Amino acid sequence: SGPISEYSACLDILEPLCFPDPPAGCSSAASLERPSSDLLVCLFCSESVPLLLKDTLLRHLVLDHKLVIADVQLIADLSKYLQYWKGRFLEQPLTEFCSVIKTNSTGPLEKQEDYFLLCDILPEDRILRERLQKQRLEEVLEQQQKERDDSSFHHLCMFCSEEFTGNRLSSLLNHMAREHSFSIGLPDNIVYCDEFLDTLQNKLDSLQCLYCEKTFRDKTTLKDHMRKKTHRRINANNHDYDRFYVINYLELGKTWEEVQSEDDRDLLDDGDENDWSDWRAHPVSVVCLFCDHESETMDQIYTHMKDTHRFDLHLLKTEHNLSFYQQVKLVNFIRRQIHQSRCYGCQEKFGSRADMLHHIVSKGHVMNLPEMSTWDQPQYYFPTYENDALLCALSDTDGDESDEMSHSEDVPVIAEDISNLQALKQSSILNQLLKN
Repeated sequence: SGPISEYSACLDILEPLCFPDPPAGCSSAASLERPSSDLLVCLFCSESVPLLLKDTLLRHLVLDHKLVIADVQLIADLSKYLQYWKGRFLEQPLTEFCSVIKTNSTGPLEKQEDYFLLCDILPEDRILRERLQKQRLEEVLEQQQKERDDSSFHHLCMFCSEEFTGNRLSSLLNHMAREHSFSIGLPDNIVYCDEFLDTLQNKLDSLQCLYCEKTFRDKTTLKDHMRKKTHRRINANNHDYDRFYVINYLELGKTWEEVQSEDDRDLLDDGDENDWSDWRAHPVSVVCLFCDHESETMDQIYTHMKDTHRFDLHLLKTEHNLSFYQQVKLVNFIRRQIHQSRCYGCQEKFGSRADMLHHIVSKGHVMNLPEMSTWDQPQYYFPTYENDALLCALSDTDGDESDEMSHSEDVPVIAEDISNLQALKQSSILNQLLKN
């Protein structure tokens, strides 16, 4: 049982965790449409259909009125778009706005037909589409602000019984990411959050995996499946989720990666490349070692941990003369112990994180580190949380980086237990090869 338990402990150390992170979804105009009772009206007759049956109306326009609307999926509000053009077509003939497409142009005259194309090549159409897009973006941002100001938020964690109330969306998302390794993204990128959470909860209640979307016979089987298959995330290819992310409303028809890459190209093409006068550092989101508090700068998170939890990482670095890589291992070690509700000072295990934190404070273990051999191990080179911003800005001790790097070139970084190196060397096949 010894080797098995050691192997299990190693797997537990390397269990992937992640702070909330923006999803890698793509934008689709159809998926951004909220369920609506708005009717879509025909531009020429009394025909009308609900928004969900828009394909029926588009087919009607083509077959009965020979009108084709280009790039319908990029129109932010199709109902308002149709109402606008219905009014314009009453004022002036169709041919004043639309390009004419003649079919069978080389065939007999009686088989030739004229179709009309309405598209954004027409300046008036392009202006209309841009205005509708801007209006919807403003509506989404207004909705997001309402959710930020709303103190009536109330939701249970989808994976345990912990309750979050009073504008605690960020706390709930951080809790699910840290305690259950489940992330749907940063709160600042989420809109219609209650509906989003209810959608996910309904899927779980229906015994459906959130990632592969397979249905299982009971909750235990579903839970084991999501854990073993690392399916503790949503399916980025399911565009029904797109409307819950603000970034998908920035420019219709483009993925958020395309929007970002265009912004980067604009920066590269803009004026003097050596002029950094307008530089604004992108705010980071650094999470406290002990609670869900986030800060935008390293100084703020250090001050928070020192004032709130009496934990001084700078002091520990100085007292123990920690190199940069030792700081990395220490942070990953403490993150893992707290995630497992274990005191990192005395290694006592607790039933909940709250009990463990109370013990650390009451026993004065906040600044007590165990023997260096406990945490200065190769497996703690690997981040406990994949996107832990705290690791990216640890300060280095002068001269230690080069020494550590030169020393580490001869030391393999491996995650397995290598405590019995002598036995490994004696039994290694390399010894036989060298003798031969």
